[in-house]
Amino acid sequence: MPTRPFDFPNVAGDRLSGRLELPVGSTRAWALFAHCFTCGKDNKAAVRISRRLAGAGIGVLRFDFTGLGASEGDFGSSGFSHDVKDLVAAAEAMTAAGMPPMLLVGHSLGGAAVLAAAESLPGVHAVATIAAPFDVEHALGQFEPDALAKVEREGRGTVSIGGRPFLVGRELVANLREQDQGARVARLKRPLLLLHSPIDQVVGIENVTNLYLAAKHPKSFVSLDGADHLLSDTRDADFAADMIAAWAQRYLPAMPPTAESRFDACAEETRLGKFQLAMRAGKAAFIADEPESAGGLGSGPTPYNLLSAGLAACTTMTLRLFADRKGWSVDRIRTGVTHRKEKDQERPDIFSRRIEIEGDLDEAQHAELLAVADRCPVHRTLETGSRFEPTQVGWETSEEVIST
Repeated sequence: MPTRPFDFPNVAGDRLSGRLELPVGSTRAWALFAHCFTCGKDNKAAVRISRRLAGAGIGVLRFDFTGLGASEGDFGSSGFSHDVKDLVAAAEAMTAAGMPPMLLVGHSLGGAAVLAAAESLPGVHAVATIAAPFDVEHALGQFEPDALAKVEREGRGTVSIGGRPFLVGRELVANLREQDQGARVARLKRPLLLLHSPIDQVVGIENVTNLYLAAKHPKSFVSLDGADHLLSDTRDADFAADMIAAWAQRYLPAMPPTAESRFDACAEETRLGKFQLAMRAGKAAFIADEPESAGGLGSGPTPYNLLSAGLAACTTMTLRLFADRKGWSVDRIRTGVTHRKEKDQERPDIFSRRIEIEGDLDEAQHAELLAVADRCPVHRTLETGSRFEPTQVGWETSEEVIST
């Protein structure tokens, strides 16, 4: 999915660094993602979940809290309440840019933060948390006991979190301890989805039990069976994102219809990487790119992948049409296409097909159906060649654009 920078100021005027994950084509709604304690917006799970949601038509802003990642400010002197203010500032910046967030998603302490921020964001329709603690004070368990005691005794000290040193102040510790998350969840008055792993070794499963009991309906729980706290397995992050997207459909606006382009296909640069393109073909929207080995991001099919896809699709459809007209019992047809070049040949481009047909066919029927592949329209176009009209220059203002 296309990704673009989105920086904004916090309440103290510090610049917070964000990234927008943009859907290709129509945007159903906008979401705001809060990362786990000290992780940052570029945490593996944050990126994966945000991009997966964008693929479902939900645009997402992920950003670094004050003093973390590429954001300005002092993490050590800002407490949990400051994280909540950062989320409100992010939502206000998104709204000012025409992208009001309707969905809040938070991971770990970020989940606690979105529950707190929702009170100040009446435009939010739904909230989802992943591995969120019931007691915000739970985050202090990540501090080494001696280091925490020094901070409380001397007012400031260095603690190690996840193997990284952080200079924190007594204010941060006190702020974490003064939160009443149970009362906050009870008055949320927003649909709530709680995702948690039963084997989470950082934030135990009892936390989601307490959150669920404190929350009012509508509320839902999804077990992230086998996942660790950080969702380090991409399959767990993808599953979490898919569950959020499916659940949120009930509470977000319906996907706006995608107008069919007057072109058979249209490509527009995203300006991300060297080759990445936002594509429209009919009513479909997707990304095209080149592999990393060719200087691209590897984020989508290549032009020759798409050309091969056209041949594979046309072949399969042609065989299906023929089989149905004959009344033959064909359960499934699968076509694979590869393309290569032999530069020393007069016609250097070579397409190879492999076709699999499942069904109750005798040998003669099977052979006849395979022979039909060479009669598919795309095959004939590639085989006989094409003519090109002169290229037109410019884009009329009345014509659609696909920028996101």
